[in-house]
Amino acid sequence: MSVEFVKVANKADIPQGASRVFTAFETELAICNVDGEFYAIADLCTHDGGPLGEGELVDNQIECPRHGARFDVITGKALCLPAVLPVPTYKVELRGEEIWVAAQATAFGAR
Repeated sequence: MSVEFVKVANKADIPQGASRVFTAFETELAICNVDGEFYAIADLCTHDGGPLGEGELVDNQIECPRHGARFDVITGKALCLPAVLPVPTYKVELRGEEIWVAAQATAFGAR
């Protein structure tokens, strides 16, 4: 079974150490640039639905701007309270200068 991908951005749209929110397959995703590698997570904190894409990205960790829950953007794992559940992650493919994201999330917290 092949996985469907959609183009969400160009690499130049997301500076190193930043995240930006894009919509793909009717889902809000935070696309994060960690040292030139791109990762996609759901733009919803598993604690209370906060907008993760508006949080601070430090290395591979993004912090929810509402209550400070942190997540590993590579694995989706919740790293500190108040969140305990992982955030969905999405496979990313780079095609030249374009960022493409899979239509379906990978297993929660198991990238």
